[in-house]
Amino acid sequence: MISRLNPNEYKGILRVVNDAAEAYRGVIPEDQWQEPYMSTEKLEEEIKSGIDFYGLLEKGVLVAVMGIQRVNDVTLIRHAYVLTSRQRSGIGGKLLRHLLGIAKTSEVLVGTWEAAYWAIRFYEKYGFKLLSRGATDTLLRKHWNINERQIETSVVLRLK
Repeated sequence: MISRLNPNEYKGILRVVNDAAEAYRGVIPEDQWQEPYMSTEKLEEEIKSGIDFYGLLEKGVLVAVMGIQRVNDVTLIRHAYVLTSRQRSGIGGKLLRHLLGIAKTSEVLVGTWEAAYWAIRFYEKYGFKLLSRGATDTLLRKHWNINERQIETSVVLRLK
C-alpha cells in the first residue's frame, strides 16, 4: 500500500534511505559520502523545504520511500529508495508511477549521482531523458539546494 508519510515517521524513512544508500558507498565521490547517508537533521530540513514523502508498505513494514517537491513550475522527484532486500521487485516503479500521477506540473525532474548508472537506467525506463551537462548544471542550481561538488557529480533527467 502506498501512502503519504507523516513527519513523525522519521525512523522508518531513515531506515529505508540509509539501508538503500549503501549502494552509493565507494561509487559516489568519497567527499560526498557521509555516515549516516541521511541524518535526522537532514531529513527534517528536507521536509521543511517542502518535500512530501510517500512510502510503500508491505505487511505494515515500510520498504520504499520517495519524495515529491513542487519548486516553481516543475515537480522534483527526491530521495527515491527501496530497501536492499526488496530491490528489483517493481516497488520503485510502483512508487514512481504513483508520484507521477499526483504531480501537478507538466515537467518532472529528478537528480541523481552521475556514477549511479542503475538509478539513471531506472528513470530512463519510465520515460525520463538524461539532460546535457549544461542543462543539468542550470537546473541543479535553480531547483535544488546542493553544494557545488554535488552539482559537478550529478545528472538531471526530465520527463515532459
